[in-house]
Amino acid sequence: FLRGGLTVLLRRALNSWVLLAAAVCTKAGKAIVSRQFVEMTRTRIEGLLAAFPKLMNTGKQHTFVETESVRYVYQPMEKLYMVLITTKNSNILEDLETLRLFSRVIPEYCRALEENEISEHCFDLIFAFDEIVALGYRENVNLAQIRTFTEMDSHEEKVFRAVRETQEREAKAEMRRKAKELQQARRDAERQGKKAPGFGGFGSSAVSGGSTAAMITETIIETDKPKVAPAPARPSGPSKALKLGAKGKEVDNFVDKLKSEGETIMSSNMGKRTSEATKVHAPPINMESVHMKIEEKITLTCGRDGGLQNMELHGMIMLRISDDKFGRIRLHVENEDKKGVQLQTHPNVDKKLFTSESLIGLKNPEKSFPVNSDVGVLKWRLQTTEESFIPLTINCWPSESGNGCDVNIEYELQEDNLELNDVVITIPLPSGVGAPVIGEIDGEYRHDSRRNTLEWCLPVIDAKNKSGSLEFSIAGQPNDFFPVQVSFISKKNYCNIQVTKVTQVDGNSPVRFSTETTFLVDKYEIL
Repeated sequence: FLRGGLTVLLRRALNSWVLLAAAVCTKAGKAIVSRQFVEMTRTRIEGLLAAFPKLMNTGKQHTFVETESVRYVYQPMEKLYMVLITTKNSNILEDLETLRLFSRVIPEYCRALEENEISEHCFDLIFAFDEIVALGYRENVNLAQIRTFTEMDSHEEKVFRAVRETQEREAKAEMRRKAKELQQARRDAERQGKKAPGFGGFGSSAVSGGSTAAMITETIIETDKPKVAPAPARPSGPSKALKLGAKGKEVDNFVDKLKSEGETIMSSNMGKRTSEATKVHAPPINMESVHMKIEEKITLTCGRDGGLQNMELHGMIMLRISDDKFGRIRLHVENEDKKGVQLQTHPNVDKKLFTSESLIGLKNPEKSFPVNSDVGVLKWRLQTTEESFIPLTINCWPSESGNGCDVNIEYELQEDNLELNDVVITIPLPSGVGAPVIGEIDGEYRHDSRRNTLEWCLPVIDAKNKSGSLEFSIAGQPNDFFPVQVSFISKKNYCNIQVTKVTQVDGNSPVRFSTETTFLVDKYEIL
């Protein structure tokens, strides 16, 4: 204890820097994970992080920013920031080195640098942060040591789990024994024509001696014997009580009212047949021992008068290996993208090999990819304000008429190689004005009177069906029909990045693989 205390005092004397907190936050200053190494209130740390984005100067390239009391040392990570909050008299060189170590720790526990992924592994990150910094001072550790320290087993935890498993097994055995006793007592009573003990009421001695779990198990075991309840006496007068399961006039009137409001009503038998047909006709995904899932998500915001405000696309290749004999492989990637996509490989992937030969393989060829787990090996990002990059343009033209508005909406597919399925264009409507009067339409529509929306549904938009229009009239003002929202799904990705071949590391022999491609919408709005 004395040696440890002297070590801390000596280190404090030699180092004049103190790390107050380490946090992962969004670009708006919202804290996702924060670890304070000195006494700080939650309100204080949230206020510091909220003020951080306002202090940044976008015109200059810096890695730190200062206030009157603290210094922020930060590193951008896609949509997030890794931020260290230190005192102003700290050693900036030591701070930058510590920041790099913090930034290297996060990909060790998170497959993607996204808010939900960081939140899911928040405790793992906090444990790793504690190995880097103690009492506000940097520990002399590297990434391998942090991984070793956080993965060490606890003897007390093993003992606790063993005791708990033993208690659970004993409780289950006692439950089964009590269930057999109650079952045997009931059968003996039925043979003798007597009332079974323990089932006469809450005051029965048999019930009080048994456990609740035993009663539940006994009830489940005896499901083969039907329980006949005596028919209750019917009251003499007319009853106004609600009859469950009866299809009377009240139910028919309620259904008719829902239909008049625009709701789609489907009977239970029809729904059952539809779900069974969907299960039968849904094409199964043929997954080989080496399976890749290529997924892209798009976030797009356009103005109603034209102009792309922001378009951001994120893509990733997820590798899943179900047979350990295919662990040492390489993926041949074909990149025909001409839009300026930024590519980034996993830290364990050989970046030089990918840059020179477009091959995804581990830095150490003797190691294998993880088995039976999804691993993100390559991701890409595209952010632009170029209008020609919009995959599907939407033009909404509301014009005032004598009794309301005439609305004309048209779409046009700009990427001919895409095939968009289940496209739904949702237009908000004014409340309390009834259903719209539909003029010309390509496709189908649904009117949701509860949400006051008109959904324009198009099963497929491709090169053969590039454009279409919808016209309708309804009471309201031009501003009532925005924002227009779009959703779709596609089996072809926007950025032309595909895996064309998979080979073994030894011998370059080809390996059978399967691919699943998905391009979907995160947010697509016309404001």
